[in-house]
Amino acid sequence: MFPAPIAAKSPAVRAAYAGAVLVLLAVWLLPLAGVALTAMRSMDDINRGAFWDIPVEAQLVTNVRAVMSGSPIGTFVVNSFLITVPAVGATVLVASMAGFALAKHAFPGNRALLMVFVAGNLVPAQVLMIPVRDLMIAFGLYDTRFALILFHTAFQTGFATLFMRNFIRELPDSVFDAARVEGASELTIFWRIALPLVRPAMAAIAVLIFTFVWNDYFWSLVLVQSDAIRPLTAGLQSLRGMYQASWNLICAAALLAALPPVAMFFVLQKHLVAGLTTVERPEH
Repeated sequence: MFPAPIAAKSPAVRAAYAGAVLVLLAVWLLPLAGVALTAMRSMDDINRGAFWDIPVEAQLVTNVRAVMSGSPIGTFVVNSFLITVPAVGATVLVASMAGFALAKHAFPGNRALLMVFVAGNLVPAQVLMIPVRDLMIAFGLYDTRFALILFHTAFQTGFATLFMRNFIRELPDSVFDAARVEGASELTIFWRIALPLVRPAMAAIAVLIFTFVWNDYFWSLVLVQSDAIRPLTAGLQSLRGMYQASWNLICAAALLAALPPVAMFFVLQKHLVAGLTTVERPEH
């Protein structure tokens, strides 16, 4: 079986594995530690160049208060929620419906349609920048929240559909056949039977899509121009002055921006693990 369980290996291999995990974890957490330390510093401390020293005086609360009172970060946070939540909801709903159709209905072009969904995720975002921007301008959606909601829903649906299709394929066909015998419509079967059975997958994909959309920076710059619409990730640049950047305030705001995805992960952690560890049966 691949991969082989690490517990079955020799003590030397297990020790090397544990050491490698710790090294990789330290490397991964190093930038986060730098951001946290900078968020606790004063500008005088930063100007001294002591980037990795313990802050002379911890000013995290002071920096957070300065960010909340001296910048439109509250508007940015609200915009991020108004963009992310509808995009996640629409993506999960559309992907669930498409995944159900691709998993449980054999029709001509089923596999080709699935390949189209997958192929959309292979297109670099930079290639789509100008066409998507021109399309939003043509439809009068440029510099609106709906532009970001529409794009993220369309762009994330491909991956989410593949994910949901693979999960729904594991559901026994006999359950759906029994419902059809009882006269249930396909919409009723989807809404009353399929959706309740795929809640772990829906929670898992919701966490992933929430993180992708919330942390988006590129499309927030391409499709949004005004601060009244700008989400939090793109709004962090407003904390930079013309001649000097207040890195302690920027890092404090970055920590605030990281809280919602982290909180959502821990709230839905059980469903996320269940949704990502489902064993897929082989194709026939």
